[in-house]
Amino acid sequence: MTVNLLNYSQPQLAEYFHGLGEKPFRAKQLMRWMHHFGVHDFDQMTDIAKSLRDKLKDQAEITPPGIKLEQISEDGTRKWLIDAGTGNGVETVFIPEAERGTLCVSSQVGCALECTFCSTGRQGFNRNLTVSEIIGQLWVANKALGRDPKGDRIISNVVMMGMGEPLANFDNVVTALNIMLDDSAYGLSRRRVTVSTSGMVPAMDRLRETCPVALAVSLHAPNDALRDVIVPINKKYPIKELMAACQRYLEKAPRDFVTFEYVMLDGVNDSVEHARQLLDIVRDVPCKFNLIPFNPFPNSGYDTSKPEAIRRFRDVLMQADYVVTTRKTRGDDIDAACGQLAGKVQDKTRRTERNKVMQVISVEKTV
Repeated sequence: MTVNLLNYSQPQLAEYFHGLGEKPFRAKQLMRWMHHFGVHDFDQMTDIAKSLRDKLKDQAEITPPGIKLEQISEDGTRKWLIDAGTGNGVETVFIPEAERGTLCVSSQVGCALECTFCSTGRQGFNRNLTVSEIIGQLWVANKALGRDPKGDRIISNVVMMGMGEPLANFDNVVTALNIMLDDSAYGLSRRRVTVSTSGMVPAMDRLRETCPVALAVSLHAPNDALRDVIVPINKKYPIKELMAACQRYLEKAPRDFVTFEYVMLDGVNDSVEHARQLLDIVRDVPCKFNLIPFNPFPNSGYDTSKPEAIRRFRDVLMQADYVVTTRKTRGDDIDAACGQLAGKVQDKTRRTERNKVMQVISVEKTV
């Protein structure tokens, strides 16, 4: 059976080559060809013996995911719909800025967590992405952006903030993270790779021990009653447990703070009182805040907070000496902004069907 070598980290490749009777250093060579140089043709790997290249051609492949669609926003943001097979697709977004280029990477086809403000969450869930499909997004984006392996990085930062909950696909995500950090592959700093989680507390502890990178937490509410509705996983891991997990994570994190992401929903979570409650729950966690104006999508049921409400909310946090950024909406004209990624999901959870039934019931009750 042919294996896709994009699924392997360097230690896993060394084990694979051991099985072929080859020396472990072959793993480092192959990593450089695959990831640093973006080569998928074994014949181009000129410092590998022809006999080994022939063996690899018979037994292995380097197959990145295909691109189904590419869109470019007026602001330079680029979005790719990546083929995930059987009619499925996941979305990857590149956000260019003056001093860095950030790639937003997906980890699942859809998402099982059902956060109410998120377009991906409304689509249901199909499956976890493989390592090759996760790291393949970085591979494909580098190719599409015309990266020169001998030049400066175009993609300087990676955020696991695309479709899916990264820590729900823990093993595959961690293997992909290790490839991103590998000096023979992409050589990214732990400070420049961020995992965003909705609050899977046990997996946060595992990440802390196995591959501590920068951490962002999708908070979005300052009390359990509201967060239970907006981010349903809060019912399993409430805010007090989540804050304790953040404190533990910082013991080994490459940054000395957690970033709390907070989507601003008009009349829902954006009052001055909500901001004061937020200060209360984070007082023991070194952190900064990223306020995210809600990006509407059809039938979301939410509106974007008014600029004045966002300003008042921000000022309460800043007056308490916290660093606060308000995320600039990027790529919204191609539905590439935060919360808008939907891809194409053959929903195994039948969430779309259930939502339609609930809408019909609601209408009948109203009538």
